[in-house]
Amino acid sequence: MPTDPTHEMPAAPEWPREFELCCETLQACEAAAAGGADRIELCTALDVGGVTPPLSVLRAALELTTLPIHVLIRPRGGGFQYTAAEFSLLLQQVEDAVHHGASGVVTGVLDEDMRVDLERMRDVMHAANGKPITFHRAFDLTPDLPVALEEIIGLGCARVLTSGGAADVISGLAMLQKLTAQAAGRIRVAAGGGVRVANAALLLETPGLDLHASLRTFDGTEPSHPLEGEFGSGYVVRMKDVRAITDLVHNGDAR
Repeated sequence: MPTDPTHEMPAAPEWPREFELCCETLQACEAAAAGGADRIELCTALDVGGVTPPLSVLRAALELTTLPIHVLIRPRGGGFQYTAAEFSLLLQQVEDAVHHGASGVVTGVLDEDMRVDLERMRDVMHAANGKPITFHRAFDLTPDLPVALEEIIGLGCARVLTSGGAADVISGLAMLQKLTAQAAGRIRVAAGGGVRVANAALLLETPGLDLHASLRTFDGTEPSHPLEGEFGSGYVVRMKDVRAITDLVHNGDAR
């Protein structure tokens, strides 16, 4: 339900809602396809919030599924203010992803004041050669989210990924409602950051709000070697979890 019960919810945009699965492995891409997700955000290194995946991973994912694949373009972990060399690499990664078959790219660049870097984002839009751009959760670090939303709408971005500026989507639900109402069908707004099967229905009470999640689950495998833990934990994405959210997004019920 809305955080404020007296608040009138905005009318839903005309387009169907979408569920995007954030995938860092080919197993996750397979789960996205089998579970009926609408699209994939492809990345690697989710433990640092995701960085640009190798082109070999993009090519392999494109062979596995016909789902639209939008590639995260983030040349390193950390913040979203880039040196000249890093930004040059970011632009090259955008061009490479589009050239190798990405349906769109997911990125974001901030200036020294943590505002949307309009000049650099225009260069990103040019590098994408007409493919849709999602402005990712760098958006949540900006000092005034409604102002930033108008800026990225003005740039021509197709979508914004946000937790409502909070640590997770439930804490940011009131702002997500405000941003979706403000967007008024001019840009897609996707909730990302702590989306789970258990809270998806609550989030979907905001008309027009899309959902984005990784749905990673520890695979429960016991280490077979004492040093195995040094190389990271094993995660999988369960098709049933993808299907549960997809059914909520498309039909209003989880099967």
